[in-house]
Amino acid sequence: MKVGVIGAGAMGQNHIRTYCQIQGVELAGIADVDKTRVEALSKQYGTQGFTDYREMLKLGLDAVSVVVPTTLHRRVALDVISSGTNLLVEKPISDTVENARAIVDAARLEGLKLMVGHIERFNPAVIKMKSLIDSMELGKVVSINTRRVGPYNPRIRDVGVILDIGVHDIDIISYLYNSSPQEVYAIAGNDIHSQEDHASILLRFAGNRAGVVETNWLTPHKTRTFTVIGTEAVGYGDYMEQKIFIHDKEWVKEAKVEKKEPLRNELEHFMNCCKNGHEPSASGEDGIMALMAALASIESYKSSTVMKITQDAIMPEIKMITNTMISS
Repeated sequence: MKVGVIGAGAMGQNHIRTYCQIQGVELAGIADVDKTRVEALSKQYGTQGFTDYREMLKLGLDAVSVVVPTTLHRRVALDVISSGTNLLVEKPISDTVENARAIVDAARLEGLKLMVGHIERFNPAVIKMKSLIDSMELGKVVSINTRRVGPYNPRIRDVGVILDIGVHDIDIISYLYNSSPQEVYAIAGNDIHSQEDHASILLRFAGNRAGVVETNWLTPHKTRTFTVIGTEAVGYGDYMEQKIFIHDKEWVKEAKVEKKEPLRNELEHFMNCCKNGHEPSASGEDGIMALMAALASIESYKSSTVMKITQDAIMPEIKMITNTMISS
């Protein structure tokens, strides 16, 4: 499998490193507008470097990772699709739902595999929790809460905290429920960034199941945790430590989790899908729904309104009643 990486920033370099570790995969090229960076990385990893990714696409690649700023996703992804190349687009899939749909529709039309880089789906702790939920180990799950907080990274300039890191947990809660959120209400603000840098997001799923996302760039230490509340037990997960604990009426148990780098799991899955024709986890449609919920969260905090999320639209939910409730 011949692959390329477009975008050699911090996350792009992780893709470059990881592809080089996967058996049966050849890193055929790296593309970035920074010529010095491209030359250094192509020499380090023994591959070709390009400052114009369109030249790299002429190599006849099997797949490409698109790891550029979110606002560039549509333009780059459509160029990759036009070249007939399978692609993984880092999360969020794009900056607008319209742009995301353009990517998904183009890939479908060309019969190409499109995967969105919702990496936490491939975290061993999440994989284990998913299996516990599906086997009813926790009983009926009624609430999933996540906490993703830490210091601000100055390289994040084009989006706020919801689209940058909050979208991870929006996707994971949906993935664990195997369902899309129907409504969202968010409280957020910005104190150190041009866009929101802290947010508390409440998601409603079918059956009055809840999802709660706490995220910020203000906490001096990084925390990445999630809690799954069921009728029979509560599961506590740590994304970074890759640990799961189950508390029931009698016991506190630690689940056996085989630790592995989530990105390695993700890229191996992507390669397998491209090679064998399987449909990726974190599909383009999954990426659209996560983006819609994230954008609805942003609209919610800006308008102090509960937002309804459907397959086709984001709209205020009973706005007059909601505003009355908020003001009271």
